[in-house]
Order: sequence, then structure tokens, then C-alpha cells
Amino acid sequence: MDAAKIEQLKLFVDQCKLNPSILDDPSLVFFKDYLQSLGGQIPHRPKTESTTSGDDFKDFEDADVDDEIVESDIELDGDVVEEDDDPPQQMGDPSVEVTEEKRDAAQMSKAEAMNALSEDKVDEAIEHLTEAIMSNPTSAILYAARAAIFVKMNKPNAAIRDADAALKINADSAKGYKARGMARSLLGQWEGAAKDLHLASKLDYDDEINSALKKVEPNVQKIEVHRKKYERLRKEKEIRKAEYERKRQQAEAKHSEAQSADALQEGTVISIHSTGELDTKFKAASSLSRLAIMYFTASWCGPCRFISPLYSSLAEKYPKVVFLKIDIDEVRSVAARWNVSSVPTFFFIKDGKEVDRVVGADKNGLERKIAQHAGSHD
Repeated sequence: MDAAKIEQLKLFVDQCKLNPSILDDPSLVFFKDYLQSLGGQIPHRPKTESTTSGDDFKDFEDADVDDEIVESDIELDGDVVEEDDDPPQQMGDPSVEVTEEKRDAAQMSKAEAMNALSEDKVDEAIEHLTEAIMSNPTSAILYAARAAIFVKMNKPNAAIRDADAALKINADSAKGYKARGMARSLLGQWEGAAKDLHLASKLDYDDEINSALKKVEPNVQKIEVHRKKYERLRKEKEIRKAEYERKRQQAEAKHSEAQSADALQEGTVISIHSTGELDTKFKAASSLSRLAIMYFTASWCGPCRFISPLYSSLAEKYPKVVFLKIDIDEVRSVAARWNVSSVPTFFFIKDGKEVDRVVGADKNGLERKIAQHAGSHD
């Protein structure tokens, strides 16, 4: 099978392991039936609702989300040599003007280098080519020829320096790409080697390039499969982290909502004894998007005693509305903040802001306003 399709199949199987409910998709019923025919057991779909708290995800976070992905080694073929650390070879100045006399001298030195090379005198060949380069530093061919010899001498870094020089002079130097590609393969730089060798092949194909590519390309394919595998693992890890964070935030929100609901004592009238206590109730009401009613009263107020029972019964009728009761003589600072001039007075608060009020013991008016503003809160 095609390697890319096998990799896609692996990804799909890994996703099924992480989330078996994928197999509940009607389009995958054939695959689910096949797995079951082999004796496989498909986990039941998990419940969609959860009351999990943030602490319940701690083990998941410690064991999985924060673990570093350690890449395994790749088993590659081919011989790799140690990097050569010789002092850089002599390089000419390609900007200088080259006379015909120097060009001729360069050609003679090159010919001597080829003769020496035919007799396996590689050091002597390097010396002659260096002389040729110094005579004509504008020739890409001379640099590429010396680079090729450095490759034969297993001196890849020296070869790459010459190949780079050749390609700087002539960006279409097939011999420059070929020498650099073969030098990179000696260093185990398989992807760079394949790129250079392919370029060389397009410019000037030969059997030696083809032979080198047959050794290099299998390693490039292994590296690509390896890279895709760990890219997939990293993406899956990011998905898991995002899912964990989403669940953690949901758990925190539910916990906060539960705390707010507990603080609001649904269905009862809450007596306020300080400014801080009032602010806490307002904050809890706002977090749940609930209507809050402040009932300002006093122990000496006759109309207050008349309407208080109704206020309590309305609290039972509208449990999602926050009913607060404030004695103006006990909490004078709150009464002063809201400019209460008479009692009973009822303030209707949403998101910390006054949206309406009722002044006096107006039973009908109070019930009507509550029904109006409670809306979906009842």
C-alpha cells in the first residue's frame, strides 16, 4: 500500500483509540460491524453531561498533557563520515579581472590535475586545481572539479565550500549541485543531499547522480514518515491539552456557579448586615445573570410589616430571583449609598445596575414589577 495512505490509516486508528465514539458515526457502521465480527468490543458512548470537578483531571494532566514527546531514533542506511576539520582551502577572488594569460595558465593547471587524478594522486590533483583557481577564480568549473575530488577524499566540508563557490559564480552549475549533494550525503544530511542531487539531475543527468539518489531517497522517505508521525503526535497532544483546558474551565464554571447558588439561598429572603455582604450577593447574582431585589425596611415601619409576608412568599414563587432585605437603621451606609429616603423601598438590580424601583407598600406594583423583570429567572 501507499505509505501516505498507511500513515492516514494509523492516524484514524489513533483517533478511534482516543475517542471511540467516532465509530458511532453512521457512515462508519460497516467498519464498526467488521471490528465486532472479529470479536472486538466497542465502548459505550460516554455521557455528554458531566459533573466532574477540576481536581478529577489532575491525573490526566500529570500523566499525559504535560509529558514531553521524545522522538525515537531513525534507522537509516548509508555510510556517514566524520566531519573534516582541516583549515579552509585557498579560495580565489572572483571579482578580479582575469587575463587571457591567466586563463591559459588555469587550463594547464587543470590538465595537470586531471593527469594526477588518473594516477590516483589526489593530493597532487588538489594542488594543481588550487593553482588553477588562483589563476582564474571566476571559473565555476574549477571549483566544482576540486569539490568532486574532496568528495572522493571524504572531506565533505571542504567539498561544500567549493561547491558553494561554484554555485555563487554559476547558479546553474550541475557539477556544483552534484558535488554538494554527494558531500551532504557523506554528512548524513539526507534531505539537503536529495535536493541538490535532483537539481543536478535536471541540469545534467548522469548515472553517478542516479546511483547516489538511490542511496539517499530511501532515507529521505524514512525521515518524512518519522516527521509526519511526530507532527501528528504533537497535534494530538495539543488537541488533548485544549480538551483538558475546556473541561477544566467548565468544571471551574460549574463549581463557581454552585458556590454562587449556595450563597444566594434560593427561595428565601436574605438579610444583609454589611456593605461587603451586599457586594458579595450582587457579585453572585451577576455571575448567574439573576435579577436581585433590595428591600429597604425598618423595625418601626408599619407598611413594611404589612408587605413583608408578601415579599417572603414572592421569594418562594421566584427562586431564581435574589430577594435581599436591608434594615436602614442597621446598615446605614447601604441606605445612604442608594439614597433611600423612605421605607419600604424596593430596588430592582441587574448586573449591578438599577433597572427599576417600587416605593411604598404597593403589593400590586411590587408583584407586577417582579413578574416583568424576572422573565426567564422564575
